[in-house]
Amino acid sequence: MRLKKTVTKNSISYYAIKSVTIDGKNTSRIVHKFGTHQQLREERGGQEPEVWVKQQIEKMNQAEDEENKDVLIRYAPNKVIPLDEQHAFQCGYLFLQSIFYQLGLPQICKRISQDYKFEYDLQEILSSLIYGRMLFPASKKSTAEQAKVFLESPRFQLQDVYRALDVIAESSDFIQAQLYKNSVKLHKRQTGVLYYDCTNFFFEIDQAEGLKQYGLSKEHRPNPIVQLGLFMDADGIPLAFHLFEGNQNEQTTLKPLEKKIMKDFECAKFVVCTDAGLSSTENRLFNSMQERAFVTTQSVKKLKAFLKAWALSPEGWSCQGSKGTFNLSDLDEEKDKEKIFYKERWIKENGLEQRLIVSFSLKYRQAQRAIRENQIESALKNMKQGPAKVEKKNPKDYRRFIASIATTPGGEIADKKQLYLNEKQIAQEALYDGFYAICTNLEDEVPEILAINKRRWQIEDCFRILKQEFRSRPIYLQKDNRILSHFMTCFIALIIFRLFEQKVNLQREHFTASALIHTLRHMEFSHKPGEGYIPHYTRTKITDAVHGAFGFRTDYQIYTQKKCDKLIKESKK
Repeated sequence: MRLKKTVTKNSISYYAIKSVTIDGKNTSRIVHKFGTHQQLREERGGQEPEVWVKQQIEKMNQAEDEENKDVLIRYAPNKVIPLDEQHAFQCGYLFLQSIFYQLGLPQICKRISQDYKFEYDLQEILSSLIYGRMLFPASKKSTAEQAKVFLESPRFQLQDVYRALDVIAESSDFIQAQLYKNSVKLHKRQTGVLYYDCTNFFFEIDQAEGLKQYGLSKEHRPNPIVQLGLFMDADGIPLAFHLFEGNQNEQTTLKPLEKKIMKDFECAKFVVCTDAGLSSTENRLFNSMQERAFVTTQSVKKLKAFLKAWALSPEGWSCQGSKGTFNLSDLDEEKDKEKIFYKERWIKENGLEQRLIVSFSLKYRQAQRAIRENQIESALKNMKQGPAKVEKKNPKDYRRFIASIATTPGGEIADKKQLYLNEKQIAQEALYDGFYAICTNLEDEVPEILAINKRRWQIEDCFRILKQEFRSRPIYLQKDNRILSHFMTCFIALIIFRLFEQKVNLQREHFTASALIHTLRHMEFSHKPGEGYIPHYTRTKITDAVHGAFGFRTDYQIYTQKKCDKLIKESKK
């Protein structure tokens, strides 16, 4: 650091400045402003201001040199480490904490705390549950214990955690609305198109009660389940969620949450994109009113006969960037592999006017054929195991291609069923290879509508992260309000992670969600009492990208306690 003196007509100002490198360019920044010549003369009792300022800068340089000096740590091979002294700490959470603070969650917790009379720190508990869900997903009891690995050791007790769960559940709607409003300041929310889907989570119990009811489990488990509906924006960032009973029809869940978004989030004009299972005629009519619209998948197999014939007909197909129409029978497997062909028509039924768009892709057809070939191979292999091994079937199970007959070629009743490959079923499914249909009331160009529908994979990815990376199931909580609070923390964790992911991937390389979470989980410090903290992880391209995105680093060779305190403070800006 060095002195910078700015002289104007009326005064002289003194600054301490430091040379820095930003984006590869050398520049300088002001570290400290001491004041004007007149102010310092009055404060220092007549002492020469410039002399005093130079003395202060010298002291600052000495302190910085002392802080940055090499550290020599001594170890004794015959000395036992102290009992119960913690040596490992987690530092990856600091980047999540940065987004936690930018989303205004401390202020949200403070606002909630004003309505209750409790002594525990709600922010401390909520943040620990959120970071724990991402970094070491476990039960609430285990999370409270493992939270001690953070550089800032929590002060709450386990009973405080369970009490806080009730408060979090009661404040669920308020938290969701405030998170959306705060996130708009942090990231431009793409709410012109909203994606909605449902999934469910199982419980390791036998008795159904409250939200926990027997229903169709996504994991095909015989346990009671609770269902979760999730709205996501066009960037893959969650918008809102709600829970409903495991035996409730998914189609009835869309309108209530959509109405809540329109009321609490002040979003009125948007397109809702769903899969066919969630888009009933009633839901489509609801999203044909005011300034809303819908885009939903449509099964070609379930179309009426005349529409199915039109959809599968090889004539009359268009292609973006090309004039005229195409016949699918004339396509070249290699030349036209990457092209998307489509046809459209308007249909009116049950008071609903909608546009049916059917697309065809040779690449998609090849992928479906490859999957079927593998399934046929599995069917042939497993037919040898007998009827007991092939009875259970579902629409994606290879066993759907295995049929049985209980009579001999002469028509007599056989001693046991004879298995055979159902060629008719295979041929019937092959008719639909490469075809994909959607319905909408939008009048936009077909490629734009197809692009909207193509991004539906992101909501499935949200569910994958919740279930696999955050291990949000099975759930052992019993009370409905605590189950809600569990998913509230999962929901906030998902928002924070998605914003973290986007921030890091704005850099030159793109990293998968799994790779980013794995990296954060392994970013640890090893504590050397009396000396400081040493990074105990491998520096990689991902850690470099994380540090570059957030503007502070955790990979210097050692951090003194003072520098570590600065690091924590930096994460809370």
